[in-house]
Amino acid sequence: MQMETVRLVKFLSGCGVLSRRAAGDAVLAGRVKVNGEVTLNPGLQVSEKDQISLDGNVVAQEGHKYYIMLNKPRGYTCSADDRYAEHLALELIDLPVRLFSAGRLDKESEGLILFSNDGDFIERLTHPRHAVRKRYVVTVSRSLSAGDIRRLTSGITDEGERLAALAVKPLDNNRYMFTLGEGKKREIRRMVAALNAKTLRLKRIAVGNLLLGALPAGKWRELTPEERDQALMTPASISE
Repeated sequence: MQMETVRLVKFLSGCGVLSRRAAGDAVLAGRVKVNGEVTLNPGLQVSEKDQISLDGNVVAQEGHKYYIMLNKPRGYTCSADDRYAEHLALELIDLPVRLFSAGRLDKESEGLILFSNDGDFIERLTHPRHAVRKRYVVTVSRSLSAGDIRRLTSGITDEGERLAALAVKPLDNNRYMFTLGEGKKREIRRMVAALNAKTLRLKRIAVGNLLLGALPAGKWRELTPEERDQALMTPASISE
């Protein structure tokens, strides 16, 4: 009976050690060995009989897949390892497995962020081609005019990069609901700054159809299978 094989990058992401994109980068950088030999081929077919190592450490298929939601407080950095960070968001999650975040919230931002040891799940949440929508409640230092909102949705160029929200909906007290389809580094803060305003508070409240809900700041919990699927869904309305 022929043994089932998978692409090397899929094997690595399935082990929960790297997302699929990061696994491809690791292979191309010569950090991965198959049966003791360095390979630079991310598409190499491997099976459970092969010994695969990353940075000298043998990796194996994980058992349980974890899907975690965290209500990140301000002051925590979303990084697996940052010696300059005072607090890491991962420190708030007490699990004996290596987890990866689905994107990031900057240190001063708060709210919903997802972690998993399922590389395919992380890739589907973060790769631009999937355009998973994320919603934020943003408090701005001044009210935004209709012209400001048109600029935010039509696109603003900052440092040679085009930034745009899918939708911006006024709430109250200089608060706005931003909907993004592709998260770029500090995107909302950069767009607001381009309007000569300041972002006073930024809280992510939804990923796909998954809502943060009443989870207290600094707390985490596992997603149900239904919630995991909701995170990958597109809301029926762009401003929901």
